[in-house]
Amino acid sequence: MPLLQVRDFPQDLYDTISQVAKTESRSISQQTIVLLKTALQISSERRARRKTVFEEIDNLHMENTQSFPDPAELTRQGRGNTHNR
Repeated sequence: MPLLQVRDFPQDLYDTISQVAKTESRSISQQTIVLLKTALQISSERRARRKTVFEEIDNLHMENTQSFPDPAELTRQGRGNTHNR
């Protein structure tokens, strides 16, 4: 099994992982693996969700999008700031 060594690991982060590992009855190594797997899964799920949303937008086949209002102007109006910048 590969070995991973991290230099200059922040002490506060190490302490937090250590506390969580103790609560979960895991070693620090086991807890670190669980945390990394979870973080990578969440990241992967977000990318997949974003891809799906963009595909759905592409499938709308919207026409005449040049007549859509300017998003920056809508934001200004929503903030009550109607002068142009």
